[in-house]
Amino acid sequence: MLKDLKVKNHKGEVKIGELKIGSNELVVMAGPCAVESREQILKAAEEVKKNGGQILRGGAFKPRTSPYSFQGLGEEGLKLLAEAREKKGLKIITEVIDSEAIELVDNYADILQIGSRNMQNYGLLKKLGKVDTPVMLKRGYAATIKEWLLSAEYIISHGNPDVILCERGIRTFETATRNTLDLNAIALVKELTNLPVIIDPSHGTGKRSLVNPLAKAGISVGADGIIVEMHPNPAEALCDGEQSLTISDFALLIDDLEKVAKAVNKSLII
Repeated sequence: MLKDLKVKNHKGEVKIGELKIGSNELVVMAGPCAVESREQILKAAEEVKKNGGQILRGGAFKPRTSPYSFQGLGEEGLKLLAEAREKKGLKIITEVIDSEAIELVDNYADILQIGSRNMQNYGLLKKLGKVDTPVMLKRGYAATIKEWLLSAEYIISHGNPDVILCERGIRTFETATRNTLDLNAIALVKELTNLPVIIDPSHGTGKRSLVNPLAKAGISVGADGIIVEMHPNPAEALCDGEQSLTISDFALLIDDLEKVAKAVNKSLII
């Protein structure tokens, strides 16, 4: 299946400063779906930091299914993320939605996220191969594992070796959840490659109550960390409130993950 792919020989860690993704220490990325205000993102950053997270997530540019939905604050959102990083000492990850935005987002972000819709945007992937910033590549919601890894190779083959994979659920016949989180994919990719793998149980399920158990399941099958949506007030979130953890939910998740980490001979720095 993957005998012609180079990713199977790729290095096993991606470094962002002193932080290593793909090591024995699990990485926690958390924050709101979208940056909505200064108060909101600073509060989220405070809670991520307090509970042991290392990376703050938040969308400044939001590719939404409906053109009438909140599209993000743009560069103002990036500036707020940078302020949160400065005040709380977190790294930041945010999405790049098109080639024209690469330079702008790269000026602010520590990790560039490529969302499900852009997994096979090969022009964008080639250009990301020219930057020095790590890229987290989310699996397309209808992509096979081979297609996902070939997309990673577009980035790597064009010069950027720092690629992190993210399993975020795929579209199946099931309608009870937003997507079907593919735990098979995590175990298989870890077996066939050395690429770090992050799990996204927020998008993988679409249900706040399922984020905790699926995060634990993902770590148990080999994921190197999690990325979850957490909002200071999910009921008022401008997007994805139904799958965003509350502050107390997030604290409980970290406590639970510490136990799972020990069971799989990994550590969670909190």
